[in-house]
Amino acid sequence: MIPAFLKAVNQLGDPRLRRVLWLSIAGAVAVLALLAVLAGWLISQIELLPWGWAEWVVDVATGIGIVVLVWLTFPGVVGLVMGLLLENVLAAVEERHYRGLGPPRRQPVGEAIWIAAKFAVVTVALNLLALPIYFLLPGVNLFVFYALNGYLLGREYFELVALRRLDGDRARVLRRANQGTIFLAGALIAFLLTVPLVNLVMPLVATAFMAHLFETLRRRVGM
Repeated sequence: MIPAFLKAVNQLGDPRLRRVLWLSIAGAVAVLALLAVLAGWLISQIELLPWGWAEWVVDVATGIGIVVLVWLTFPGVVGLVMGLLLENVLAAVEERHYRGLGPPRRQPVGEAIWIAAKFAVVTVALNLLALPIYFLLPGVNLFVFYALNGYLLGREYFELVALRRLDGDRARVLRRANQGTIFLAGALIAFLLTVPLVNLVMPLVATAFMAHLFETLRRRVGM
């Protein structure tokens, strides 16, 4: 697993991966700037208090709140925009390390949409269920957070990569046969996604990391 992760990190200098990163950051800046301007305009149209000074205080506090919200959500929006470009990351990894693979499998649009929707729903639902633990059990909450999201992220990235080369049944068999390794990979991804600045490049690294791990695992069983 560690060699696969190091290969992924070493390819961050690839111009194709840097292009995906900068496009994702630019897209996130554009989206959040538009939302911030829209939110500021909407709030300015609402008179909450009759006193001018109090309204000014509310406007300043609201402005600060918008800035903080943009800062906190920026990595997530970068990752969301980057998710639309991860096919380019996989193509770059395969071209550099696995040139004999041939063209990828044609994945039905419905399959891709179903996987993404299912992952989003399950992730939100399970993390909501775990909220009492996150808030009420210090120490245990970190373990639960990384364990839960490690499982979810490992599964998500593995399916993203595996279904590019295998049909659903074979991808499922390979995942179930290597659940422990995929879980540990997901836990590492989950941890690094919580590190400021590092989380900006983690979707790139995670995709490349899982591509290397997938190729290692499937070649062991001759898939």
